[in-house]
Amino acid sequence: MKIKTVKLSIIKMPLKHPFTTHLGSVTEREAIIVEVEDRNGLIGYGEGVAFSSPWYTEETVKTSYHVLKDFLIPLLKKKGIGHPDEASLLFRSVRRNHMAKAALETALWDLQAKKEGIPLSKLIGGTMEALPAGVVVGNPNLPESLKQIEVYLDQGFKRVKVKISPEDDYAYISGIRKQFPDLPLMADANSAYSLKNVDRLKALDEFGLLMIEQPLGYDDIVDHAKLQAQIETPICLDESIVTFDDARKAVELGSCKVLNIKIGRVGGIGEAKRIHDYCHSKGIPVWAGGMIEFGISRAHNIALASLPGFTIPGDISGSDRYWEEDIIQPDIKVDNGIISIPERPGIGFQLNKKRMNEVTVFEEHFHF
Repeated sequence: MKIKTVKLSIIKMPLKHPFTTHLGSVTEREAIIVEVEDRNGLIGYGEGVAFSSPWYTEETVKTSYHVLKDFLIPLLKKKGIGHPDEASLLFRSVRRNHMAKAALETALWDLQAKKEGIPLSKLIGGTMEALPAGVVVGNPNLPESLKQIEVYLDQGFKRVKVKISPEDDYAYISGIRKQFPDLPLMADANSAYSLKNVDRLKALDEFGLLMIEQPLGYDDIVDHAKLQAQIETPICLDESIVTFDDARKAVELGSCKVLNIKIGRVGGIGEAKRIHDYCHSKGIPVWAGGMIEFGISRAHNIALASLPGFTIPGDISGSDRYWEEDIIQPDIKVDNGIISIPERPGIGFQLNKKRMNEVTVFEEHFHF
């Protein structure tokens, strides 16, 4: 890959509505946008999905930018790669910092697909033409949540995820089930529980949830195996799975029956695809998680979720879910609960340069 320049931009945009978990509320989103331009003028786009503070993982926008600028981009400039599937090996000398790695690696995948003139979904082996869309309700207030769910179901969304905590989990889920007895419903705990709460979690079995996501420690797979043996509801692991080996060990231990795959969390499309392929071979369903991201990351998620093992609707909603105006064009749209997979080369979307200019707070160029 003959790279000419890499551009990093930090953008900031308010959410249309606050997104709340037991860890706190997000009202404004920062992100890093990566543009990799080759000698022929083609540009690949990536997005760094770390948050401004380290509440989800240890990475932040500032630390990701530091790792990109001072380590990953110099590595790429010094050694180069022939294909984006070599990026994970090149970046291996840098420990963790998966979101920084994914920001640059996904831009390289987009660039490669554009060079070959094919959609990114096809380049990585995707087989689907359209995706069922799920949605997250990040409101702890039951009456408000019920109103939101009603709106989303009217829009055709195929699955709803809600946030839970030990304080009111049973009453909250029970209230939703009373109004929506047949809703494909999952609960995300964001590590709010411990093994002391087994009885609380067992009580949720009666509601027929699709899964409970990451109920225990954010870096745990051992206690999750103990919990899964005691409850009927499938456990889905999220934060615990940051590498292929994490996924393999979790499956071997029986720590989960479902896996969430987030490109940023695992370090890029290459590692995400390895995890998908392994889970698919073991009969473990996977789904694409969301990071309250902008359109570039969402477009990469669409490509990844076209792989055959993604049998559960992911957290891939339309551009208007969080933003008054996204940074891509055309907008990602959900049509009666379905998202079409782009047929254009690469991620299938262009940068909305006018919007980018409005929301960019800092940018820097690196010449090769």
